[in-house]
Amino acid sequence: MLEQPAPAVLIEAFANTVDVEEASDEIATAAGLSAWLTGRGLLDAPAELPADVHADYLALRAGLREELGAHVGDTADPALLAAAERVLAAHPVLVTARGTLAAAPGLPPERRPVAALAIAWNELVTTGDAARLKRCAEHTCAWAFWDVSKNRSRRWCSMKVCGNRNKSRAYATRKREAV
Repeated sequence: MLEQPAPAVLIEAFANTVDVEEASDEIATAAGLSAWLTGRGLLDAPAELPADVHADYLALRAGLREELGAHVGDTADPALLAAAERVLAAHPVLVTARGTLAAAPGLPPERRPVAALAIAWNELVTTGDAARLKRCAEHTCAWAFWDVSKNRSRRWCSMKVCGNRNKSRAYATRKREAV
């Protein structure tokens, strides 16, 4: 089994802060976002996050989720991608002399995690591993998952649940159309 690299674990966890099926969102509030960032070691201590900072994280998450959906054939919403791009452009990353990436000096502590997420995403894209991180093609689920299939062809987070739902629905549609 292909082990999931640390950047993929971070991006997957960030994308999965929203649960479509359960209609819940861990970072719907600034306090929830602060707790999530602190829990992941991206913030040293819980902080009161301004509304614009919270909005930036939500926009980044929405854009990343759109990109993950494109990995299973969904058409990404250009407006959500553009909003995520604007967030990333406002959070510069510095290349060090050793070739590593870091948050640019001067970013406030509550904005440094955006740079960390950008660096993680960049590493996945650069290595080609981004194609293995996908959003479930079952839209009632939309869970982000790491594709361990040999040819990167998995479309559902779980074949037993989401894949079965999708295939059952397609079968029922074909039966109705045949009548």
